[in-house]
Amino acid sequence: MTAAAIRLSPSDNVAVACRNLVPGETIVVEGTTLAITEKVDLGHKIAVSSLKMRDKIVKYGMPIGSATTDVPAGGWVHMHNMQSDYIPAHLRDAAGDHS
Repeated sequence: MTAAAIRLSPSDNVAVACRNLVPGETIVVEGTTLAITEKVDLGHKIAVSSLKMRDKIVKYGMPIGSATTDVPAGGWVHMHNMQSDYIPAHLRDAAGDHS
């Protein structure tokens, strides 16, 4: 059985969806049960625990940005509720690419 989502490093507070996830679905990530709160596409991040505004988002064992709002465990983490602490959002296009 393939995992629904995986944490890439033990210190990560987000997991990466291994498939599309739907609201109301329950998944388990390393023994933690998460109720998915909104649609999460393959490859996108999910909060493994509740995040508060300004909390660092940790992926690959490193901070990749900060939460701009509170995010519940099982919530989608993306540009609508996080900011890069390294690349200004105005330099990224809708796909998240930057020059």
